[in-house]
Amino acid sequence: MTTLRLAIVGAGPAGIYAADLLIKAERHFDVSIDLFEHLPAPYGLVRYGVAPDHPRIKGIITALREVLDRGDIRFFGNVRYGVDVTLDDLKKHYNAVIFATGAITDAPLAIPGIELEGSYGAADFVSWFDGHPDVPRTWPLEAQSVAVIGNGNVALDVSRILAKHADDLLPTEIPDNVYEILKSSPVTDVHVFGRRGPAQVKFTPLELRELGEMRDVDMIVYDEDFELDEASKAAIASNKQVFVINKVLNQWRERPVGEASRRLHLHFYAKPLEITSDADGRVASIRYERTRPDGAGSVEGTGEIREIEIQAIYRAVGYFGSPLADIPFDERHGVIPNHEGQALADDNSVIPGVYATGWIKRGPVGLIGHTKSDAMETIQHVVNDQASWWAPTHPDEQSIVELLTSRGVEFTTIDGWHQLDQHELALGEAEGRLRKKVVPRDEMIRVSNT
Repeated sequence: MTTLRLAIVGAGPAGIYAADLLIKAERHFDVSIDLFEHLPAPYGLVRYGVAPDHPRIKGIITALREVLDRGDIRFFGNVRYGVDVTLDDLKKHYNAVIFATGAITDAPLAIPGIELEGSYGAADFVSWFDGHPDVPRTWPLEAQSVAVIGNGNVALDVSRILAKHADDLLPTEIPDNVYEILKSSPVTDVHVFGRRGPAQVKFTPLELRELGEMRDVDMIVYDEDFELDEASKAAIASNKQVFVINKVLNQWRERPVGEASRRLHLHFYAKPLEITSDADGRVASIRYERTRPDGAGSVEGTGEIREIEIQAIYRAVGYFGSPLADIPFDERHGVIPNHEGQALADDNSVIPGVYATGWIKRGPVGLIGHTKSDAMETIQHVVNDQASWWAPTHPDEQSIVELLTSRGVEFTTIDGWHQLDQHELALGEAEGRLRKKVVPRDEMIRVSNT
């Protein structure tokens, strides 16, 4: 029977789901799947993009672990596509490749002053507080008043980590260096800005509730933001999620405030216009325009300009994909151009053997659950495209191991991940914590390959 040798680049949920779905799919051939990941550990944004105080969301790792632990999918960590292995290499060893590399950089925000010192991308900050091995170990938390632009879950994660007392993060897997820096943060006020109203936010009720559970942090909402138009009233009446969000926000309106040492302000109908600077070229304030519903489901400007003094700003307006060597890339949308997961050339013709799934396929939209249906669509094309698969010259499973070894690549395996996982759990248990995440890449590799 024919065997499909498949490479998947990216071992986050998108890549792991794709591998699992192919193994379970109805097909007339055997499969042999290798997952390649540039980090030494699997799970992608579930490990490095979810705040440490979100253990319930991180529970998805349990399902992903079950897939990898079956033993029918090989994992090669610490392997960089385009450096350690190229597209030409993959064509020599596999019949096809699926790119599941996600979106890990910040989408741009085109307002004056966004480039000033003290202006940061949310994705970079999340990578830092999640202990990503490829970002600096330090972070300049020197501001008393901080702005966060965005009304999605990432904006709330960033706001919560900035406002929360560091000691309340100790039971989580927060890295030691992150705890120490958060502990010394002088922050007193975090301002979250969204250009639309409270009935149009993109965060989920769970995220919002958790925001209000922080110790010694006042939730500040403004009555002027709750004069709802008919469209907002209809959304609250017809959508359970919007209904719950509206209920939580209105409960906060009734809370007493003024006793907490920190405050988290939610500013709706606030369109950021400009970040101003001080004499040293650092962030000094945010200027924004009050907006109002336009009657067509969006908002329009009122002409009223307001300004709040801040010393730092984080943009959380979305993630953006990164180009991959020898693969077409849509610079506008940050994705691999594709038709239902089949990669497309510049002339819109299908590129044989090259596929995409997850955020690098559709952009950074949807929750983790959407990734399964996304992968199913891609996998169906892989199965149906057998006639156009590559014809590798070295399809045996050992040949890729020999290639990586010959190039001196210190790759990690699923057994190595188990060792690192147990090591982190043991470090945490010794201090009564969930785990202590190992941050330096070389230490992750050393523990994995011992």
